[in-house]
Amino acid sequence: MTAVVSVPAGTLRHVLVALDEAAVGRWSRAVVDTLTRARPRLDELNVFPVPDGDTGTNLLLTAEAGDAALATSDGSAESPWVVLARGAVLGARGNSGAILAQLLRGLADDLAGVARVDGRVFARALAGAARTAYGAVADPEEGTFLTVARAGAESAVAAVEQGRAALAEVVRAAAEGAMAALEATQGQLAALREAGVVDAGGAGWCLVLDALVGTVTGEQPDRPPLRPAPHARVRTLPPAAPAPGPGSEVQFLLADSDEDAVARLQRGLAELGDCLVVVGVDTPGGREWNVHVHVADVGAAIEAGIEAGRPHRISVTPLAPVRVPAATPGVRAVVALACSAGLGQLFAGEGVTVVTTPVGEVTEDAVLAAVLGAGAEQVVLLPNHPDVLTLTARAAERARDEGRDVVVVPTRAAVQGLAALAVADPTRRFGDDVVAMAEAAAATRWGEVTVAEHEALTSAGRCRPGDVLGAADGDVVVIGADPLTVGTDLLGRLLSAGGELATVVVGEHQDLGDAVCAYLATAHPTVEVTRYAGGAGAVPLLVGVE
Repeated sequence: MTAVVSVPAGTLRHVLVALDEAAVGRWSRAVVDTLTRARPRLDELNVFPVPDGDTGTNLLLTAEAGDAALATSDGSAESPWVVLARGAVLGARGNSGAILAQLLRGLADDLAGVARVDGRVFARALAGAARTAYGAVADPEEGTFLTVARAGAESAVAAVEQGRAALAEVVRAAAEGAMAALEATQGQLAALREAGVVDAGGAGWCLVLDALVGTVTGEQPDRPPLRPAPHARVRTLPPAAPAPGPGSEVQFLLADSDEDAVARLQRGLAELGDCLVVVGVDTPGGREWNVHVHVADVGAAIEAGIEAGRPHRISVTPLAPVRVPAATPGVRAVVALACSAGLGQLFAGEGVTVVTTPVGEVTEDAVLAAVLGAGAEQVVLLPNHPDVLTLTARAAERARDEGRDVVVVPTRAAVQGLAALAVADPTRRFGDDVVAMAEAAAATRWGEVTVAEHEALTSAGRCRPGDVLGAADGDVVVIGADPLTVGTDLLGRLLSAGGELATVVVGEHQDLGDAVCAYLATAHPTVEVTRYAGGAGAVPLLVGVE
């Protein structure tokens, strides 16, 4: 489809002959503005690879992450192409967002060191970006985002070969080629044909290219609105929440890894699921990868990430509406929150339904879905962190409206949750069991060693970023420079009131756990010590004393 734009006589436009740093910023802002307006329509189009109604949202969030990186750049000599791509990769959301980020990274690979990005240079970079996007997807299919991106690039290259090498002609050709390919997607994939829609990710890329046309030429292509066909059967899903069963989207950033480990991770995840996209980018702290996959076994996917490096910013969302199982009369379950994969595996090993999400990302809907998904009439809910007590209480209230008997045992740390589980007895009356679990949790004094992120005034004095903090029952009592010194001081304070059992949960640095356990064996030889691995995402040291 050829776009015709009418321009009043006498109207002058400044047409760019090359893209400079300022133009990159204007394009990025235009993309965010365009996707903001189109987000609802793109979400409605989303039926492939799964009809989860979030393609527009994911594209927008990814574009916003790239634009935010540009806006907060320190103005150094670093190329804006690199800054934009890095922000997009680290902030990419969903399958479509990961592909968009890879396309931007592909452009950055070719354009970062180029002073003058004219039509020839941009066409070559666009073709390279399309190739790398195909390479980032484990099992690419035609009729998708990738098809549209490749067609746009091929049209840009063809324009140059035909003698239309001016930047304006190249970007127009890319946009028109992508749009033609988008219209053909409905006939390439059965899911699109059945729903009567074009590919949502491809439609988003067309909008990205149209925003570039507007940036270069001053003319915004005139397109028909993106609307599903009248007979389209597009499902709108409820708010996303972690799904315990088949059909979950797992996404995380992977640090402290290398190309060989990532290649092994890709092979492993390809065997576990589909829609695998892995995008790498260089950061000031080293190379990181954004990993996206659809799997049935969430735990196995996260475990594969742990084996490859340090996964963080882990998110798990369902790929189908959460169905509420009927409550089985007389059946009891425990639902526990865990801030790291290691803690999640620890609780899951006790037969507990686990919501494994960083504390700041836990949602009420996720907790509710886990409680209802347990399929039990009676449920004990363990928050395991003070910051989510209110949230879990609201989720429990909503679950009661669904006919579940839910009680929140207000555990403020994972070690209190473990203590509660240790005394749980499903043969007791539910009320008696809850009381026993609550008493065991309350009898467990807990402490943690963390690193200060901000300057603050604490009960132990003023702390500054980088200081090591030792907190007992949530109150900072020790400030120091060394985690081991702070940890042993903290344990000494907790054990000064007596104790027979110490539970030690160690974060990423197991040598700290070795040293702490050695201290306990020497300074408190009569105390029984149980040690667990919290893994990536856990605080450096979490301790409980009973």
